[in-house]
Amino acid sequence: LPAETREELCQRIREKCVCWAVGAADAFEIDRVNILQASRLAMKRAIEKLAPLPDYLLIDAVTVDLALPQRALIHGDAISQCIAAASIVAKVERDACLREWDAVFPQYGLKNHKGYSTDEHWKALEQYGPTSQHRFSFWPVRENCRDGIWSGYPKQAELFEATACQ
Repeated sequence: LPAETREELCQRIREKCVCWAVGAADAFEIDRVNILQASRLAMKRAIEKLAPLPDYLLIDAVTVDLALPQRALIHGDAISQCIAAASIVAKVERDACLREWDAVFPQYGLKNHKGYSTDEHWKALEQYGPTSQHRFSFWPVRENCRDGIWSGYPKQAELFEATACQ
């Protein structure tokens, strides 16, 4: 779906649904537990914020560590309207977060590529090194970090005081 359509649908979903919430996992958590487990953790956080708590969970592809009846549906967003709606809200929220990070790190062009692997993102990563929002477990970042220093740009500490290779 185009971004504008997602935004419109997200607004309608929020207005008409019983409740909604968003959960997140940061880059450090993703590096520590892996992307799948971090996604499950983010879903759990979102579900725990819901009021009222749902009676039953339909989840896209995975289960969540909660004592609630649930079913994982492969390609759930294609066969369940509630999973599709949750996917739209999550994508709109993620894009909003990336726009906020773009204001902090404008040289990366996050508002354009939304953190996905594009030539623009690769070039910025080569030129400026990773930020605290990059996943150091992601192979291009991991392979270019040696002794806590980004090999492509050794003066990165001057730009990002909170970033360090792990």
